[in-house]
Amino acid sequence: MKIYLIRHGIAESRNIEQNDSQRILTSRGITKTQKVAQKLASLEIKFDVIVTSPYIRAKETAIILQQAKLTSHIIEHSTLIPDGNILEWISWLQNSDYKQESSIALVGHQPDLTNWAELMIWGQIHGKLILKKAGIIGLELLDLSNPIGRSELFLLAGPKWITT
Repeated sequence: MKIYLIRHGIAESRNIEQNDSQRILTSRGITKTQKVAQKLASLEIKFDVIVTSPYIRAKETAIILQQAKLTSHIIEHSTLIPDGNILEWISWLQNSDYKQESSIALVGHQPDLTNWAELMIWGQIHGKLILKKAGIIGLELLDLSNPIGRSELFLLAGPKWITT
């Protein structure tokens, strides 16, 4: 199974008067995310589903990816909110209809996405991977019964590299 961990695009700055879950993408964030989506489409990358955090900036990112025809199906999953639980997400995945040949995108937040990637690759968090906004980490999950420490990194790219 291929899993693409995609960080949401550039969003409004944090504001104590606004709930963090309500922050939206900036115009720059929309443009940069659209360029990433167009590049992925030109590479003929498709997702069986995009699973997104329920936070607005992540949902907007998922919609931009869908508009680029990378998937026809988006679902929200609460484990992708900041500080989400990877074990709950793995349980959901194992009980889903998605199988070894599936390709799934997860749209979420930092540092969770890099922490999850490191857990799936090395079995522990090292704090070594960096994922820019609208960047992508690609993992091959070799063992769906227990992907922790049993997955391979095949892509780590920031939006600047993807769109040049």
